[in-house]
Amino acid sequence: MTNHMTIRNAVETDRDFIFELSPRLAEVASLTWHADSVVQKMQDDYITKMLEETSAPHTTLIAEKDGVSLGFIHARARKDEISGEACGTVPLLAVSPTAQGMGVGKLLMKAAEVWAKEQGYRLLHLEVFANNDKAHGFYKNLGFEAETLHMIKPI
Repeated sequence: MTNHMTIRNAVETDRDFIFELSPRLAEVASLTWHADSVVQKMQDDYITKMLEETSAPHTTLIAEKDGVSLGFIHARARKDEISGEACGTVPLLAVSPTAQGMGVGKLLMKAAEVWAKEQGYRLLHLEVFANNDKAHGFYKNLGFEAETLHMIKPI
């Protein structure tokens, strides 16, 4: 089904679509030690920050089919915490619930890899909520491996 999808650069009018997916991103976090409203605010603030103009290399891409937006990805430059080299990172990837299982996420991740290679990066980094088992499996199937793990305990 992905052969009918297109990937394009996001434009200002895509902001509403991107923020429509914010509740889904917050929901899959499953951070029971935080109030839902706190997690949602964090997610909205994070999206706002990631979409701000910056001089660092970045891209926001939209997957669509027949003019309907299905998902988005944001990739940007980052300094690798281990080697210190410049690399790409994917701080945001979201697919609308109705498009789950159609290959949208895989197509967007491939586009982010292409972008990162065009920048001359050797590595592509991402972070995923620890409780998001579905995303862990998705990223592992794409060849990503865990490098560090941040842990927290409510006290």
